[in-house]
Amino acid sequence: MKLAKAVALLALSTLVSLAMGGEIKPFSQPEFDRLTAAGKPVVLHISATWCPTCKAQKPIVDGLMKQPAYKDITLLMIDFDANKATLKKFKVSMQSTLVAFKGAKEMGRSVGDTTPSGIEGLIKKTIN
Repeated sequence: MKLAKAVALLALSTLVSLAMGGEIKPFSQPEFDRLTAAGKPVVLHISATWCPTCKAQKPIVDGLMKQPAYKDITLLMIDFDANKATLKKFKVSMQSTLVAFKGAKEMGRSVGDTTPSGIEGLIKKTIN
């Protein structure tokens, strides 16, 4: 019985922590426009399924977005291979690119960074 309670408590705490983090969604121009027009913090993550650097970034980004400190940030995922027009609009030429916005203003970008501190520093620029 104690084990069942412990498992239930762990599951509940995981759900609560997930609910407290930021949202991760596929990119859409209307969603980006809505969020930035409202002054919301947005991070674009441009990645490709075949990219080893992108694969290294994913658990870092996912982990950061689960933290309560970043609950107001929306991470919009852009597929590097499927969204060439979107990449051109944001002047992105490589996968593994992160672009941070505070409202409509670009606050910074990084390409190929796989360090937790570097990625977190970029994400923090959207809320500071």
